[in-house]
Amino acid sequence: MALIKYIEHNGTEHEVHVENGLSVMQGAVDNMVDGIVAECGGACSCATCHCYVDEAWFDKVGAAKEVEQDMIECAAESKPTSRLSCQIKVTDELDGLVVHLPESQY
Repeated sequence: MALIKYIEHNGTEHEVHVENGLSVMQGAVDNMVDGIVAECGGACSCATCHCYVDEAWFDKVGAAKEVEQDMIECAAESKPTSRLSCQIKVTDELDGLVVHLPESQY
């Protein structure tokens, strides 16, 4: 289990314990974190779970694969540290991960 910190665009922080094997998106949805819509339920077929991985964590999380990158290009205000939270699987190594949420998922 890892502690994930979700920071909304307005600065509101949510610290959530997420079970290993779940996605960062599922942790947000299960704990009603505003800013993750997750319309496709984690199928990597939309960009409504878009987040920005904190720069201090980006190397550990890694860059998006090609299919995910194609979806990120559809997201509003993508950045070099953009990821789809449905594609980030929680592990013990991600304990303390910080993700920032965009102002809008549309």
